[in-house]
Amino acid sequence: MNPHTKQTLTPKFGSEGQTHTSYFSVKGTSVCYGVGVKKFVFIISLILLLGIAVSVSADTVGEKQVFYVDPSYDLSERQELTAILVKKTSKLYFYVDEKWWNFTPQNEIYQALSSLGQEFDNKIYPILTSTFGPEWNPGIDKDSQITILIHPMKESAGGYFRSNDEYSKLQIFDSNEREMIYLNAEHIRSPLAKSFLAHEFTHLITFHQKENTYGVIEEIWLNEARAEYAPTLIGYDDYKESNLERRIQIFSDNPSDSIIDWQNTKYDYGAISLFIQYLVDHYGIEILIDSLHSPETGIKSINYALEKNGFEENFSQIFLDWVIAVLVNDCNYGSKYCYKSPNLKNFHVTSKINFLPLTGESMLTIGDVTKNWKGNWYKIIGGSGNLKLEFISNSAEFFEVPYIIKNRSGNYIIDFLKIHGSQGEIYIKDFGTEITSLFIIPVVNKLDSDSFYSFSWSVSIERPEEEDNLINNLLARIEFLKAEIAKIRVKIIAILNKEDKKPLPEPASCSFNTNLYYGLNSEDVKCLQNFLKSQGPDIYPEGLVTGNFLSLTKSAVIRFQEKYAQDILIPLDLTNGTGFVGLKTRAKINQLLTK
Repeated sequence: MNPHTKQTLTPKFGSEGQTHTSYFSVKGTSVCYGVGVKKFVFIISLILLLGIAVSVSADTVGEKQVFYVDPSYDLSERQELTAILVKKTSKLYFYVDEKWWNFTPQNEIYQALSSLGQEFDNKIYPILTSTFGPEWNPGIDKDSQITILIHPMKESAGGYFRSNDEYSKLQIFDSNEREMIYLNAEHIRSPLAKSFLAHEFTHLITFHQKENTYGVIEEIWLNEARAEYAPTLIGYDDYKESNLERRIQIFSDNPSDSIIDWQNTKYDYGAISLFIQYLVDHYGIEILIDSLHSPETGIKSINYALEKNGFEENFSQIFLDWVIAVLVNDCNYGSKYCYKSPNLKNFHVTSKINFLPLTGESMLTIGDVTKNWKGNWYKIIGGSGNLKLEFISNSAEFFEVPYIIKNRSGNYIIDFLKIHGSQGEIYIKDFGTEITSLFIIPVVNKLDSDSFYSFSWSVSIERPEEEDNLINNLLARIEFLKAEIAKIRVKIIAILNKEDKKPLPEPASCSFNTNLYYGLNSEDVKCLQNFLKSQGPDIYPEGLVTGNFLSLTKSAVIRFQEKYAQDILIPLDLTNGTGFVGLKTRAKINQLLTK
């Protein structure tokens, strides 16, 4: 991790009037010197360049030093602190913030530093320097040992590197004039500490290999990409709770982050980590090495390294393959559409899910914006019929839009939308049946621009004509069956009335003096049913007279009560019939029978 505030510096070995811009420096004020001072700085720089010895002495355990630190990382936002040298190895000085050291279990910290120092001397240093080349050694302090300053930092930080420390105080006033990296005290006992150390040491190497050697500053995203790959190179990402596992989780939470537009957020690290794993998986560590040992920076240096190693693909094509690979991640669909590393064999990016109604015709429109080198993954599911997708953008010429169809068997079909003018479209038959989902991935991968690019896409579902015909035939069949059921019901009523041997009581001969309700079986119920039947089909369309007070009879009573609501329901403060033949209902029936 690097502080990234832009700062103008006096050139290390430059001539009068030049400036050197660092994107890895802490916040500071540019210092302007008079002509005499500038000449003095130039002379001092020339002396250093020619190797004229400056007497130095090795640091001793127990001594204290005042160091500048980055306030944007320090937990208390300090600009400087006093630290004590707790331990030294053949390659490292371990300085610890004195205030923190005095309030920690020192034996535990010392053991952690011993383990970390041994890991650095025997594994981190030899692997990274043999791969990427050495750091500046003996460097600005003429001391071959590297200073590690451990101090409390904000929780999200594992550590950082300041290029300021590689310049003299005459050039940058807050330089510590050491080959130096910083680690978060809160993580020093964590297994991740060695990954953080490897990451920050890679920045120290990059400074020497790029800035010292070629006089150019690496673009932040690529500087971080190399540092992110260092733990994998050493073998620290082959276990659970590794740095790579953390990055996978971060990327899964927010995958749509530009890999080169560096804002120093955790999502920047998530995206670049997953991309650089893919790049090295398919094109080898030589791409990171050769791009480092090149006067070019950023994408140009990657393209240089690809060409040098005999590859036809450029950065743009690799990015396009990657956004497909993180979704499909299956080599059966093409060697470029998967990760080869066993650490990532089961990884799949999380897409934004968009639902279509399961029945009927429907349409969905989504508008969005994107930046260069940013993945956007959308998944469309639901619906049933023929699907049409349309993509529209005023900047359509800058877009590539891969789309992926997934069928019922779980297999993918990968293709690319053909864009004409400002739009492109595709048609997919049997969506929702044979085809279960559609993915689209609109990306801009052709510019070195920080602009935003707006776009929209829409999907619509149309039922095929044969489906409409089938639905119409089913509806007609339902109407026919309803008519047949009505005929059968009339016949059943006639049969039931004929089989009843007892003559049906005339409504006028019945006396409704007791309450009647659901579930009764009696002659009084027959009287009630006969009365309801006499009120016509609007009240009792079934007309069954069985003596059983069941649902048909109850429904008829409710209709009767609601017809005469003024006499039956309103006096009882009711608005709907109840089906219970009580006092008010019986009174109304008896009234009608006496007319």
